[in-house]
Amino acid sequence: MQGKINYFFEEINVFRYGLPRKGWINACLSREGKNIGVINFIFCSDKYLKKINEKYLGKSYLTDVISFNTMPPDFIQDVNNTLVFGDIFISVTRVKTNKQLYKTIFAKELKRVMIHGALHLIGFNDTTPKERAVMAEKEDVYLELR
Repeated sequence: MQGKINYFFEEINVFRYGLPRKGWINACLSREGKNIGVINFIFCSDKYLKKINEKYLGKSYLTDVISFNTMPPDFIQDVNNTLVFGDIFISVTRVKTNKQLYKTIFAKELKRVMIHGALHLIGFNDTTPKERAVMAEKEDVYLELR
């Protein structure tokens, strides 16, 4: 199966600046032993993502990224469990705020948040200090991947 990455824009203007080539996400996940089924990146406003956070996670605060695994279609057989299907919601407002906070450029911070969301899809968490350290290390490695 040929993987598919989609970009959608909700409650914000469509943009292209800073978006990495789609093959980059594929290369990152490939290093983790995964292949892309379908991953949808939904770039949105703070307001839009906060509604998602409240509705589906019961949390009432702003965040930069939320990931949801989705089920593959019935006709896809993934016996090795390597295909990744999911939706990754990203607040572009938070990315811009993070860019200033961490003194980086928009494109780099966007890539960081995108790979962070993808790592969540494949089972990485960031609830404990140890998990956060592992995620940050992987993000740093993949930010340098060309």
